[in-house]
Amino acid sequence: MKFSNVRLTIPADSNIIVGQSHFIKTVEDLCEIIATGVPGARFGVAFCEASGPCLVRVDGNDARLREVAAQNAEAIGAGHTFVVMLGDAFPINVLNAVKHCPEVCHIFCATANPLEVIVAETDQGRGVVGVVDGLPPRGVETESDAAARKEFLRKIGYKR
Repeated sequence: MKFSNVRLTIPADSNIIVGQSHFIKTVEDLCEIIATGVPGARFGVAFCEASGPCLVRVDGNDARLREVAAQNAEAIGAGHTFVVMLGDAFPINVLNAVKHCPEVCHIFCATANPLEVIVAETDQGRGVVGVVDGLPPRGVETESDAAARKEFLRKIGYKR
């Protein structure tokens, strides 16, 4: 077995969700979830088919995000893995609905941070072992750090 890390591309104005599902219908269902969950969101969805023609299936309403989703999915190269690229929306807006999609088995991450996917490769194919999401902690927050965190959440509208 061989392990590798795959650094994913996340454009500055977007977020990514990486997960695993089990059926080709995933692409259309995730697109419907995003389009109805956040009207006006821009997105691209890519899914690595694990049988039959084994294609990266792609859909979405934004050409750039579709392309990035497809490139990231192809770079991961693990069957039944999906990549959602979001613009004008945050993962928190759709994550519960994505988790409840009947085909979705697992969410590895939802982030805008630098992201690496740890991939294991065998004679049969590739699988996602886990992810490295962002950077390591630099310490424990102080009172002023906590105040800044709370101010930020109110500034972007997630707390009153």
